Amino acid sequence: MNNHSKEIWGAITVALGTIESAIGSTPLKELSYDMRYNLQLMGNVLQATGNGLEADGQDTISLEMLGDEIQAIGNITVISGMLIYLNQTEGQKLIITGNWLQALGSFVALTDEFEDTTESGRAYNIIGNLLQGIGNALQAMSGTYQLEQTTRLNTNDVNLLGVLGNWVQAIGSVVTLIGQIKEETEEVEEGNSE
Repeated sequence: MNNHSKEIWGAITVALGTIESAIGSTPLKELSYDMRYNLQLMGNVLQATGNGLEADGQDTISLEMLGDEIQAIGNITVISGMLIYLNQTEGQKLIITGNWLQALGSFVALTDEFEDTTESGRAYNIIGNLLQGIGNALQAMSGTYQLEQTTRLNTNDVNLLGVLGNWVQAIGSVVTLIGQIKEETEEVEEGNSE
């Protein structure tokens, strides 16, 4: 698989993972607790895999590569929190840390886009990474409020903040996917014309 394909397939995998995780975070009567848990868990596995593919698809060491790697580490941290410390404070702390790492990774990758020489898709990648970072930050804040239980917000508002964060992240990942396809297509066309 060439690097352009890795980046596109990675972005597709991340988008599918964020959507799956967002569905799992949404309190739907039709989904049992176990089903929602599994959707969130598998969504983070897909995100970690996709971020790893995107990082591997980079030709050179860059802020985009570093951002993708940080996001993958964040996803793995969330997965660890979900699997190792199920329903315990330590698990919640790992999930919060993982969400903050994902937000950091999104913002690091975002900074690389301002220097990207490929014009096509740049605006999509900037907006998409910004939305993903904001979404992850909202999820981390929700987890922190749940853990501390010292907020003026009621439990429903705190949970809604987490759900909103998941969906903002999912929308951002789809916007980034569109930008990545545009960027990689332009890079392939430029490579063929040289």
